[in-house]
Amino acid sequence: MKQDTANMVGVDISKSHLDAHRLRTGEAAQFGNDAAGFKELAVWIGTADCVVHEATGRCHRDFEEALAGAGLPLARANPLRARRFAQSMGRNAKTDAVDAAVLARKAHRRSMIATV
Repeated sequence: MKQDTANMVGVDISKSHLDAHRLRTGEAAQFGNDAAGFKELAVWIGTADCVVHEATGRCHRDFEEALAGAGLPLARANPLRARRFAQSMGRNAKTDAVDAAVLARKAHRRSMIATV
């Protein structure tokens, strides 16, 4: 997959909201972590090569069900590996928006490795 065609979306899931980052354009948005928020997020995403999120216990289950139901390709990242990936990029700040961007970049990097 070419870097300029990567359409990865990273989503950081917290108890009350979802922070999303579209790698291709750098757009970021925030949605409620509820049924209405899941629908808004699915519309905002449109199509994607991959929507990656961290395993967050109970918080990610409804999210996965809703987005899979919308036909979006999902990938669940190990939180520790995602954090180590962020640190390898020099990203030590830990905010929801930064985490969403890092997850999108991690998904893209993973796809680049897988296609070599």
